[in-house]
Amino acid sequence: MLRKALLLALLITLGIGAFASAATKTYQVTGPVLEVRPDAIVVQKGTEKWEIARDANTKAPADMKVGSKVTITYRMTATAVEVKPAAATKASPKK
Repeated sequence: MLRKALLLALLITLGIGAFASAATKTYQVTGPVLEVRPDAIVVQKGTEKWEIARDANTKAPADMKVGSKVTITYRMTATAVEVKPAAATKASPKK
């Protein structure tokens, strides 16, 4: 297990992690911009408000402002995983 973890860290360090993430499925949301912040863009989709996180690597036009109609391409990324114990199963009665 430790060997796998070290190998994974090495691959990410070498930039292969970026190649692997390129294969991750992307999604889109389109609608008017409700709010623009350094860390997020809020878009109206139907009756829902979608808050999409962004960082310094996010490519966005400089003229984007509240009211602009945009299409945002994003990926779903796990930030934490918690493993819960499996539910105990009842033993079948012996005949």
